Amino acid sequence: MSVDKAKGPVLIEMEERAAEGPDRAPPVPDLVERPDGRAMRAVITRGAAGPSWLGRLFWGLALGLMGAAVSVAAWDFAVGLIARVPVLGYGVAAMGVGLLLVAAMIGLREMAGFARLGRLDTLRREAAAALTGGDLEAARAVVARLRALYAARPEAAWGLERLAEQQADQFDAEALLGLAEAEVLAPLDALALREVETAARQVAMITALVPLALADVVGALVSNLRMIRAVAEIYGGRAGFLGSWRLARAVMAHLLATGAVAVGDDLISSVAGGGVLSKVSRRFGEGVVNGALTARVGVAAIEVCRPLPFQRGRRPSVTGVVRRALTGLFGQG
Repeated sequence: MSVDKAKGPVLIEMEERAAEGPDRAPPVPDLVERPDGRAMRAVITRGAAGPSWLGRLFWGLALGLMGAAVSVAAWDFAVGLIARVPVLGYGVAAMGVGLLLVAAMIGLREMAGFARLGRLDTLRREAAAALTGGDLEAARAVVARLRALYAARPEAAWGLERLAEQQADQFDAEALLGLAEAEVLAPLDALALREVETAARQVAMITALVPLALADVVGALVSNLRMIRAVAEIYGGRAGFLGSWRLARAVMAHLLATGAVAVGDDLISSVAGGGVLSKVSRRFGEGVVNGALTARVGVAAIEVCRPLPFQRGRRPSVTGVVRRALTGLFGQG
């Protein structure tokens, strides 16, 4: 009787399978979504993108048509009211004239705001040209305009006095503008950095503590607009409503042009507890990132609004601003 070898015992080699244990298993992927600062990225992207020519044409025609309709209706209403009740009609007409005067005053204030912002831009361009060409006379003209700009500012009085004492001893454009920067703009830089730190802290708190949809975007937009306007006022560029929006667009465009929007792990890890909070609570992680992006916007606003380019003074470090503003905000510092 023959034995069928196919029905015999089967030997299974287990060496390769035994070698694969729990210590060799692939790591479990991190399913927690990393905070990326969506609120601030939306503010920066939408703020930098200006309206298209078609949009400007639409809103121009719409506002013109609406203004014409309101004006004709107000005129007809006042004339008809004068015909029926003269005293009341003349009173309404007087209120209309007062409204036009107030609108004209608002328009003049907006024009003055644009002029102040344009003066800062002109000073910065002229200072850069004087530094590039080494033109001492041009540098002296810039310093004279800088002294006139801050003559009525009490926080710059001591620096202006020191500048007047030492200005005659400077014999090249770089030294003269560096002296003006160190003596006049140093206290203003400190005030501007304080505003940036306050805004970064506010945006981080709003993002972390307000869970409502789009509330973080609105809060970040309002805080950043207020910060940009405050920075401009510190440097002498007080603007109205339209001027503030134009300045905000210039700051956002500067951010996108310089590629300073991205926030890496090195910036988040510089904040105390930022790395841990981003894993424990996504809202706190978003707050840290939005605060960091607000600090970047603030530094860009300083660069855009400052009447002199950074030369002798140290350019603000975004990491340093974030560390001072957010360290210990959500945990131990």
